[in-house]
Amino acid sequence: MLLYKTLVSFLKDEEYRDLLLTTSVVIAFGSVIYHYLEGWTWIDSIYFSVITLTTVGYGDLSPQTNGGKLFTIFYIIIGIGIILSFINSVYNHYYDTKSGDKTPRNSKEEVLR
Repeated sequence: MLLYKTLVSFLKDEEYRDLLLTTSVVIAFGSVIYHYLEGWTWIDSIYFSVITLTTVGYGDLSPQTNGGKLFTIFYIIIGIGIILSFINSVYNHYYDTKSGDKTPRNSKEEVLR
């Protein structure tokens, strides 16, 4: 039940929704590029985008074309910060919800102090 409450409160917050949208767009963009550059299936393209940006990198798929390799370099540089920010925000939101803290730990007021 806590997971459901956390998810609902996460989606109600406009800042979190924007971060979720940005993350989804980055993964979708990478997936489309990999699908067409490498000729991978949609599932493989989405899988590789997520695995790459979360820095897991199993090594079961890798770009074989020069275009795919060059794109991957820029995709990692641009996308990794966005994905890690999203993961950090989800964790902080879950932790704050679980502990009953009503003030987000990364609030603007805290940054200004």
